[in-house]
Amino acid sequence: MTDRPRRVTRALLSVSDKTGLTEFARALASLGIDLVSTGGTAKAIAAAGLRVSDVSDLTGFPEMMDGRVKTLHPKVHGGLLAIRDHADHAKAMKDHGIAPIDLLVVNLYPFESTVDKGAAYEDCVENIDIGGPAMIRAAAKNHDDVAVVVEPQDYQAVLDELNGNAGATTLSLRKRLAAKAYARTAAYDAAISNWFALQLETDAPDYRAVGGRLAQTLRYGENPHQTAAFYRTPERRAGVSTARQLQGKELSYNNINDTDAAYECVAEFDAARTAACVIIKHANPCGVAEGSSLTEAYRKALACDQTSAFGGIIAFNRTIDADAANAVAGIFTEVIIAPDATEEAIAIIGKRKNLRLLLAGGVPDPRARGLTAKTVAGGLLVQGRDNAVVDDMSLKVATKRAPTDSEMRDLRFAFRVAKHVKSNTIVYARDLATVGIGAGQMSRVDSARIAARKAEDAARELNLTGPLTKGSVVASDAFFPFADGMLACVEAGATAVIQPGGSMRDEEVIKAADEHGIAMVFTGIRHFRH
Repeated sequence: MTDRPRRVTRALLSVSDKTGLTEFARALASLGIDLVSTGGTAKAIAAAGLRVSDVSDLTGFPEMMDGRVKTLHPKVHGGLLAIRDHADHAKAMKDHGIAPIDLLVVNLYPFESTVDKGAAYEDCVENIDIGGPAMIRAAAKNHDDVAVVVEPQDYQAVLDELNGNAGATTLSLRKRLAAKAYARTAAYDAAISNWFALQLETDAPDYRAVGGRLAQTLRYGENPHQTAAFYRTPERRAGVSTARQLQGKELSYNNINDTDAAYECVAEFDAARTAACVIIKHANPCGVAEGSSLTEAYRKALACDQTSAFGGIIAFNRTIDADAANAVAGIFTEVIIAPDATEEAIAIIGKRKNLRLLLAGGVPDPRARGLTAKTVAGGLLVQGRDNAVVDDMSLKVATKRAPTDSEMRDLRFAFRVAKHVKSNTIVYARDLATVGIGAGQMSRVDSARIAARKAEDAARELNLTGPLTKGSVVASDAFFPFADGMLACVEAGATAVIQPGGSMRDEEVIKAADEHGIAMVFTGIRHFRH
């Protein structure tokens, strides 16, 4: 089968991103290709000393309505859609004076970046491109004859083909460009539709589209036999997608997933109030702590479970300094992520060549609205981000004894962490540090016992006289359906409990707490995480 080369005689260029435009246009002109353009693109090409026809010369109509109408015309779309080898199409072109357009270069109005800047509603609407997507889709449909380029990154590939094929493009390239073009317009429309849903406060629109730009092709997914890639969505939320990787190997699928979990968790701790550190393993915290410095927070977090921390992910909520950089050097770590780092800290971490260092440029807002999605067979589950923060909750003392001030401080801390642990969740905390974490068990009692056992293991590693769960507080992400789960925490040494409440057997649980002198607080908010 032939690759059906198609000679390019005329190109239409209309771009908002003018990166590399004049160089590309000059290269096209040197190949004898006629240039047609619109508005600011035509001015930029002409300013470079190149001959360019305005699209209004092609259509016979001026741009009108503030540029809203300029390319929606048969002389444009006929030139893009006409099948060159089709006799009736060729006759129609001749009868109506339609010249072929063999190459379309369009990138769309910057809707996503306009929204990202927090522009007014009217400005966002004005940056919804109409003619651009229409032309892109037309050219992509007719890829047998027309090449379509939607971003500057593809300029060189087109030039390479034109130079190597006597001014022609191959079908294989045109197909690849067409596939990309449809994906681009799909992602663009997804951004617009999701923005409208947000403006209208529509939680469940009739259609939900998700789109993103390829950020990285990954070696494999969770396991080596699975393919994977990382896509950035229009949402500009500080984290892995905004981070600069200063050093280390390429991030893997699991690295990205775990690093996101770590950074979302550490964001719960206001950097203006306290330094905080989160250590993640397999998307679950294995140590979390606040401290007067990042170094103190790291050491407290590490003490919770040094075994699991090996090969984990470390997240900080403040700029990494030299002390913190030196502290993390003592154990093998896959990734460190923070909003920033000092030059001295970067140099210290730089001595460990395989350690990835990511600087996200900020910390995500735990209260911000947003969407999360996961696939199921034949469908997509979409929900609002869990943006409930314990500081905003009306805590209700359910027992005869109220928590002491220090217990209440640790209860709030523990519930912050519980939000980011896989359910069923039990988090023991003491002195603003986790001392035992039970995650992802089918029974809440099992989570309580596993967390207590891990605290005993940690005590042996640290040569302590007993586990730090003695005198701790405990958080549960959901209510205790029976008293046994809460009593397992009491047996481990917890003196106060924070939980959502709402069980049919709340009175039974409260009674058991009162009998053991335990303080219990209800939040009224559940933090299931599956």
